[in-house]
Amino acid sequence: MTAVLADTHALLWWLADDPRLSPHARGVIASGEVPVHFSAASVWEAEIKAAAGKLVAPRDLLEALEADGFLELRVCSRHAREAARLPLLHRDPFDRMIVAQARLEGLTVLTGDAKIAEYGATVLW
Repeated sequence: MTAVLADTHALLWWLADDPRLSPHARGVIASGEVPVHFSAASVWEAEIKAAAGKLVAPRDLLEALEADGFLELRVCSRHAREAARLPLLHRDPFDRMIVAQARLEGLTVLTGDAKIAEYGATVLW
């Protein structure tokens, strides 16, 4: 495994020290042996859902992720095109963007969402 793209829930569970994050996923992040990225789409998703009261996220989410050594993966036009062209196996546009980014950038997705694997993405949990 060369690098990882963490799904939104994995990032939030890491920051909250939530036991729903699997021990294996926690170990991969904590080890620092492989780069762990976060998508700009995850920040967007978390901020929107936190503002709507649908989840709890740190007020300074971006800063918290950067302070913990996560690397930002920005969304570009190639990512947007790939996400739009994916089959509708997953209706969540944020998850579809994470799949698109992982596929185009050759990243393993750190997620507990089984639907992600249906796209043929390499998944770690």
